[in-house]
Amino acid sequence: MNIREVAVGSGMVIAAAVAAAVLIGPRQGISAPPENLPRIVTVAGLGEVKVKPDMASISTGVTTDGPTARAALARNSTAMEAVLKALKDAGVAEDDIQTSNFSVQPVYGAMQPGQTSAPRIVSYQVSNQVSARIKELKKLGATLDALVQAGSNQVSGISFDLNDPAAATNEARKKAIADARAKAELYAGAADASVGAVMQISEVSVTPMMPVSYRMAEMSAAASVPIAAGQSTLSASVTVTFELR
Repeated sequence: MNIREVAVGSGMVIAAAVAAAVLIGPRQGISAPPENLPRIVTVAGLGEVKVKPDMASISTGVTTDGPTARAALARNSTAMEAVLKALKDAGVAEDDIQTSNFSVQPVYGAMQPGQTSAPRIVSYQVSNQVSARIKELKKLGATLDALVQAGSNQVSGISFDLNDPAAATNEARKKAIADARAKAELYAGAADASVGAVMQISEVSVTPMMPVSYRMAEMSAAASVPIAAGQSTLSASVTVTFELR
């Protein structure tokens, strides 16, 4: 074998060695996992607090009919003045009374057999509703009774709430954190670890009191409307990350 053949052969061996090194080396884009990753556990916590409402919100108003829009409106305005006076006489502040709906609509007569023309307007209907906050819950029954006696023929949307929900809401938050820690300790114990310091807290949601469904009882002029406020639930949801030891 001459010197040229030896040189060529050596080159082929070196090229083959380089190719092998490329094949058995680390794949492109894949790196070794970083060292000293923090050991953590992330859990969700839920806190709930049962509270007794001390206030209520209602929707009340008057719907009237008349042969003309003007006549229906005049009748409605007179009735609404009495309704607003009843609210104020019951101790509801002006700032707690707000118009929530007002409408004037035509009322059409029934279509007759074979009728091809457009239905005829036979009267007009006016509706005026206000929302009111009754901050003294013990007055709610008497207030509802007074509204009906004053001429209100629309009472709906009664819901119960707290005048100051801050304390109950914060108690729900504390319970949410305690619930998250209990779950973290359960997971840590199963993994032969222990829970350390809190690394991060994220508040997911705070749900205010759910409205208590209320069905209007028969209203009597002789006695106040019976009211059952019951209890409602305030809730808070958090996500907490704890250190694992």
